[in-house]
Amino acid sequence: MSLEFNSKSLGEMMDQPSATQKPEPDLASTRRDPEEESVHRALEGYYRTGKPPWDTGVTPPELVALIEGPRRLPPGRALELGCGTGTNATYLARHGWEVAAVDLIDRAVGQAREKAAAAGVAVRLLHGDATRLDELDVPGPFDLFFDLSCYCGIPLHRRDAYAAGLTHRAAPGARLLMFGYGPEPLGSSTTEITSWAAGVTADELRARFPGWELLDVTPGTNSVPTFWFTLRRDA
Repeated sequence: MSLEFNSKSLGEMMDQPSATQKPEPDLASTRRDPEEESVHRALEGYYRTGKPPWDTGVTPPELVALIEGPRRLPPGRALELGCGTGTNATYLARHGWEVAAVDLIDRAVGQAREKAAAAGVAVRLLHGDATRLDELDVPGPFDLFFDLSCYCGIPLHRRDAYAAGLTHRAAPGARLLMFGYGPEPLGSSTTEITSWAAGVTADELRARFPGWELLDVTPGTNSVPTFWFTLRRDA
């Protein structure tokens, strides 16, 4: 099982009118290159105009299995990258995890705070860049990292920084559960952002995450190629 996201690829989401609207003032934009700024503008547009297609409000069964299934992980410390409106961070907190969560879009973080408060759980929600964790209050170590289509939207030149940030904060044996889109053709109007067209592959994760073992790759059920990746930090 997997999430459907209205059967759209990241590239197709980019083609929506809301992705081209002018963003609110953002001081951090002076630190972004053009591709980073394009990604930020697209994501911000969806949260400003309505519910993003990838933010379903339903915790995916792959995460539920990891937390509640026969081989469930014991509760520990978790960090969610690209937490959106906080559905999964709140879920983890409700199941005994100490949770920190990061999202690039401040509007999403505000909604996540409201969701956690309504559920009566404590989640440390931070507005920031998942590739610049050293600038945030997330020192680790963490036993679990969760990423629901965050990494596959990160510009290629920032992905090593993402991997290094997680590796630095990973407890021995920590798990990373990641959902991502596979590669799509570059050159059409729906794949103008290089990183979104590149998607993510198992070979890339093996190369960018030294010191981690890729335990499992499970195809998603979307109409375009998607995958669930499970990695484990070396003990």
